[in-house]
This record gives sequence, C-alpha cells and structure tokens, in this order.
Amino acid sequence: MIQDYVMFTGVNILLAWSVYIILLSGSLSFGNGAFMAIGAYLSGVLTVKFAVPLLIAVLVAGICTGFFGVLVGFPALRTRGVYLILVTVGIAASVRTAIEAIDYVGGVRGFGGLSGANPWQITVLVAVVGGVLWMVSRSPLQRILDAVREDEQVAGALGINVVQVKLASFGMGAALAAIAGGFYGHYMMFLRPDEFGIMLSVYIVFYVILGGANNLCGPALGAAFLTLAPEFIRGLDAWRPTVYGLLIVLLLLIRPEGLLTFRLVTARTAHLRRPMRISSMSVRNRSPEAK
Repeated sequence: MIQDYVMFTGVNILLAWSVYIILLSGSLSFGNGAFMAIGAYLSGVLTVKFAVPLLIAVLVAGICTGFFGVLVGFPALRTRGVYLILVTVGIAASVRTAIEAIDYVGGVRGFGGLSGANPWQITVLVAVVGGVLWMVSRSPLQRILDAVREDEQVAGALGINVVQVKLASFGMGAALAAIAGGFYGHYMMFLRPDEFGIMLSVYIVFYVILGGANNLCGPALGAAFLTLAPEFIRGLDAWRPTVYGLLIVLLLLIRPEGLLTFRLVTARTAHLRRPMRISSMSVRNRSPEAK
C-alpha cells in the first residue's frame, strides 16, 4: 500500500511539473493527459513487443512524445487564451480516440503485459527533475522565460526568439508527461484508453492551480495533497467524495492563488537585488556638491 502511495504521488508530481514547465513560457496546456497516454503506450510497445529495457523504452517514448509535442504545439501556440486551451483539449480527445482505434495496442480492450516499474525509480526521477528545475530557476534561462511570459512583444524586441522558447517549453512538458506515463503504465501492468480521458488533463492542471504556479514547490505540493487526501478521509465511506470536494473548494476560497504563493529566488531576482543596494548606497554617500 505504501508503495502505491509513493508511486502515484511521484507520477502526479511529474505530471504537475509537466504543466508547470509549459506555464513558465506563458502557455497553458490541457493536453498533458494525452502526452502521458502516448508515453505509456509507446514505452509499453517497446518493452512488450520488442523486449527493450524499461529505462531505455521510457526515455525513447519521452523523446518521441517531446517531438510530437513540438509538432502539435507549433500551430497550437499561434492561438491565445481560451483558444489555446480548446486546441489542447482537442489534442487530448483525439489521442484517446486514436488509441481506441488501433488494434495493435489492444484498442478499447486495453493493452497488457507491462511490468518492471517500482517506486524507487519514480522517487529518483522526481529528485532529478526537481533539481533540474531548481537549477533552471537560478540560471539566465529563467530570465528568458520570465520575459516571454510577461510580454512576448518586448521579449521579441530584445532579440529573444519567442516561438522557439514556447515550442521548447511545450516539448519538454510533453516529454516529462510521457516519461511519467511510461512508469505509470509499467507499474499498473495494464492500460485502458479510458484512463487517459480529458478529465485526467483537467486534474493535472488542477494540481498546479491548487499548489500554486509561482514556484516549482507549489505543483508538487498540490499533486501530493490531491493524491493523498482521499486516503485520510477513507473512513467516511459514502461521504468521502463530498468531503473531498468541499475540502478543495475551501482551500481555493482561502488560498485562491494556491497553497504556496511565494516566489523562489531566481536568477532574475538575484540579479536585481545587488544593483538596488549599490544605487541606494551611492545616494546616501553623494556629497552636497554633487547635488
């Protein structure tokens, strides 16, 4: 039972971070459930049909799904706001329909024979991805992402290729969702298309909204809370879904910006702090003659 909690919490944290990576460039995707499905099925085909080792299969599935994300993201990211959301919802629905129509992976009957994933693998992966995201937040790349997210026109005027940044962010988010799906599928040992419906993508975005999108800790906290909270109220039996829903509504009313609203010290803020101190010292030390 504890292994299940660790595995599902780790997978959901990775899925939340996959949305967070896309949000870093100012876009919102409701298609990450579809990318998870592609990663799960593609890695499953490699391990079951071609006897490829699990880690290699998951990595290949992540890379392929990342390229797929870039391909579908190029026309999708030309839209804005609710239109972009609708396009990603359409991607999620289309991928599920396509999987149901492919007999090679079982169609609506499902796809079995997967195995090999365990909680320690997902734990290590969460630690690695979290470390990479933290290093990105401290690097000059964070400034580029901030510029694109805040104002695309100004970022373009500064020489930043906005399209490339958004596509790279979209592709990386898709790849991470696929890797999470690969480990999930091999832990569950059986896949069904109805597991990857549009509601899965909604839940993934909700992890980020509940936890807070200002820092990488927020999505992780939101995913962990929504994964583990139902288990703490298991004794309520038939009232459990109602209490769970009321608890979420209460948290959103109390913390509308998420459970964690603070911003981590990034390369951008660290860069801005020092000049401010220097300028204030120069003002204090300025002589009357200079005035």
